[in-house]
Amino acid sequence: MSTAGTNENRHTPVLLRAVIAGLNIQPDGCYIDGTFGRGGHSSEILKRLSSGGRLIAIDRDPAAVAAVSPALKRDPRFEIVKDEIADIRQIAAERNLLGKVDGFLLDLGVSSPQLDDPERGFSFRGDGMLDMRMDPDSGTSAAAWLAKVGEKELKRVLQRFGEERSAGRIARAIVAARAQKPINRTSELAEIVATAAPARGQKRHPATKTFQAIRIWLNDELGQLERALDASVDLLAPRGRLCVISFHSLEDRRVKRFMRNAAREPEAYRGLPSIPEALRPPFRLVGKVQVASDEEVQENPRARSARLRVAERV
Repeated sequence: MSTAGTNENRHTPVLLRAVIAGLNIQPDGCYIDGTFGRGGHSSEILKRLSSGGRLIAIDRDPAAVAAVSPALKRDPRFEIVKDEIADIRQIAAERNLLGKVDGFLLDLGVSSPQLDDPERGFSFRGDGMLDMRMDPDSGTSAAAWLAKVGEKELKRVLQRFGEERSAGRIARAIVAARAQKPINRTSELAEIVATAAPARGQKRHPATKTFQAIRIWLNDELGQLERALDASVDLLAPRGRLCVISFHSLEDRRVKRFMRNAAREPEAYRGLPSIPEALRPPFRLVGKVQVASDEEVQENPRARSARLRVAERV
């Protein structure tokens, strides 16, 4: 969900041109931006909608909802919903939109405003409270979780959601450190990890994977993604587009697998000229995976790992 710039009006959404092309926007269509962030993609979608078009934006971060501009709030085509993408089927059903949505966009991960605010606790680059919740009003903070999680469970989270090779050493170091004093700040966690598993010539900070793993686990990011992908089958109208931007392999593998399986006929009917309607694949793949150009990465380094996949409802 990365965007560039420090001024709200200058935020540049990742892979903007590719997303707009992938959505294949129809002026009178209905679209859902499942991860509003600071509205970069939403603003571009609205520019292409007529007075008969409709855009629903969703974000579970109250700061993102509060940052919606007055002009956008007054736009009769636009609606902002504070909710989770896992609830997208219910959100659409409440608005009588199941099977009527022409485009569904998911821009995964953490937004730049979340990363750049030290007090949100998502990044080790600035010292702040160790929170990491997408919605600070619900759930368990990273500090509270680290205070009670068992070493074995912590190792599992670091391995599964961070693909951290030094998970065992890091988990032991965290448990040992918290026995001395609570780990409440991002700088404290980063220092513990760096001491337990030094960088050894790697370009990335040694705490990168640990922070990623804890964040993904606390916010159930992969579970949220999988439920949203499953719901897209019921959500989209014929020829409606599903566009997903991912930022790491854990997300991208799930998106790739979902789209590939949803675009493939059952093995028993593979290669046959006729497939029963109930067994026909619900999607077709649109193009290949897309990545940011060198120019975009230069302007916005956070776009370096972005990958866009597109599928169309049939």
